[in-house]
Amino acid sequence: MMKRTAVMAMAMTGLWLCAVAAPQGQEAPKTAPATHVTKDQIQDFIAALPRGRISDSPIRAIDVGGYRVGVFAVVRPKDSPQDAIYHDTNMTEILYILEGSATLITGGTIPDARPPARPGGNFTGTRIDGGTSRHVVPGDVIITPGRTPHLWANIEGDMSYLVFRPDPSGTLPLK
Repeated sequence: MMKRTAVMAMAMTGLWLCAVAAPQGQEAPKTAPATHVTKDQIQDFIAALPRGRISDSPIRAIDVGGYRVGVFAVVRPKDSPQDAIYHDTNMTEILYILEGSATLITGGTIPDARPPARPGGNFTGTRIDGGTSRHVVPGDVIITPGRTPHLWANIEGDMSYLVFRPDPSGTLPLK
């Protein structure tokens, strides 16, 4: 628990989402100066997510003036089915691993990609050809640009992580 608390404390460093200051001589935009998501809010949110299946849910998503930024919590059970996936969007995903470890494969192509089942959904397939594999552990940060295939493999234990999603298209629902 102590290790997880330390990891959560480090995650809080990235959770101050600040509005950009206006250039000197110009009035700053009329937005909130920052959004604070506390360690306790994150822990409570993750604890309330359903177990036994993959969950990817927004903790907060805000408009920061010209684009949106979301903070999401993800739980990924060790035995959950894994698909290769890519999101048909320019939205980058910044993952901060809190708990668990696995191999994350990014890049390459999904040769058997199936189109999204709904508009704005994800392309999925069974594997990635030509990607880069890396072993990720608590405390690691992975930055995955939009439209980049990714696949979780060899999940060694139930995982939880935060995903920060800066959205230049402004499609994230606000929360």
